[in-house]
Amino acid sequence: MAHFKPHPPPAAPPPHDASFVAFGLRAEAEPIAPGLHVVATPIGNLRDITLRALATLAAADAVVAEDTRVSRALLAHYGVATPLIAYHEHNAVAMRPILIARLKKGDKLALISDAGTPLVSDPGYKLVADALAENIPVTAAPGASAVLTGLVVAGLPTDRFFFEGFLPARSGARRARIAELAAIPGTLVLFESPRRLAETLTDLAAVLGPRQAAVARELTKHFESVRRGGLDALASEYQDKGPPKGEIVVLVAPPGEAAQELAGEILDEKIRAALEKYSLKDASDVVAAETGQRRRKIYARALEIAGGSKGE
Repeated sequence: MAHFKPHPPPAAPPPHDASFVAFGLRAEAEPIAPGLHVVATPIGNLRDITLRALATLAAADAVVAEDTRVSRALLAHYGVATPLIAYHEHNAVAMRPILIARLKKGDKLALISDAGTPLVSDPGYKLVADALAENIPVTAAPGASAVLTGLVVAGLPTDRFFFEGFLPARSGARRARIAELAAIPGTLVLFESPRRLAETLTDLAAVLGPRQAAVARELTKHFESVRRGGLDALASEYQDKGPPKGEIVVLVAPPGEAAQELAGEILDEKIRAALEKYSLKDASDVVAAETGQRRRKIYARALEIAGGSKGE
């Protein structure tokens, strides 16, 4: 009778070297607490990373990355040997339970995006939400952000701003969304692809008028540039030049005092002119987008004017 020896359980992989290189010197990272660590990484210039971020990436059991190719280059630059796990919109549903199971077991995972602060236009939000639902600690190591970097160099008001991300790809849907954003009393911050930039600027100008704006390209990189001017002028410029290269952030000034406080006969004239061309609903949308006034206010006044015209 044959006797078989049971196979020993597979050995746990040896811990990686929890160190990193900064300023030409190798440093040992201090241990970090179990849980999910949300780590900001540079948006272009590799020097825009914090020492805390490097220590967290080095001390983690694994780095959860949106694009492992991009992240591998960053880790290699700073001598970080932590294993990488791909987590992006195409595998997020399948990967989240696996990552949550590791976190519940006590692992230390560092979440990063392609660039900048995670959870801004990437699938990290759902992972954070699921971790919190399981009472797993979530910690942030703050740092670079394309949203804030664009905001501070645009020369537009910074006291209030609204991050929209990417507008719809089709012009009709895009203009409808811009009309919904028109009355927001803060600077609008948008992401856009280079090939759609001219079209988006044209739609912004058509709906919002000649508001001041800025197009920030390749922020923090060698060929960084910021073009400032009215939306109409910027739209014309990029139509003539063709698509630029690189990552784009578009910033648009809030409606001015005249747009916010427009009232009386001037507003009534705009409403009457719109009612001659459009239905009550569409006229209200058009005037609200043009003036930056609340649509509810415009609709109520248009209803009064329309009713008065019928009674005359």
